[in-house]
Amino acid sequence: MHTEHQNRKTRPTLDEAGFTLLEIIAVLVIMSILAVVAVPKYFDIQEQAREKAMGMGIAEAVGRVNGYFAQQVLNNQLPGDIEYSDTTLGTDLGDFTLSVTETGPTGSTTQTGTLNLTVRGKDGTPVENLTSTISIARPGL
Repeated sequence: MHTEHQNRKTRPTLDEAGFTLLEIIAVLVIMSILAVVAVPKYFDIQEQAREKAMGMGIAEAVGRVNGYFAQQVLNNQLPGDIEYSDTTLGTDLGDFTLSVTETGPTGSTTQTGTLNLTVRGKDGTPVENLTSTISIARPGL
């Protein structure tokens, strides 16, 4: 009978089971602090990812210009005769669209100036409403 009495003392009763109010409040405070620190970092990371994606879109546009230039030179085209346009380079860059304009020296219509590559995020993509324009020297001139 003595062992039965000892077992009752070691088993928790219903009143002793669970967490205390102080423990619950401590956990809520810690979770609140983590949320206050983590949420702004999450949005910061999203913006950084959008900027990196835009950089990749620009790099793809420049790569297309250089690839098209190399292809035309290998086909015996003179660098000054190569035409760069939306049609020749294509406009679909996945989540982006590419548009190309060519400018020559002031007052000139010759193809000896720079290429303006504009990359825009497509509607419905994570990079929607992002736009970036870069001017590069026309390859081969």
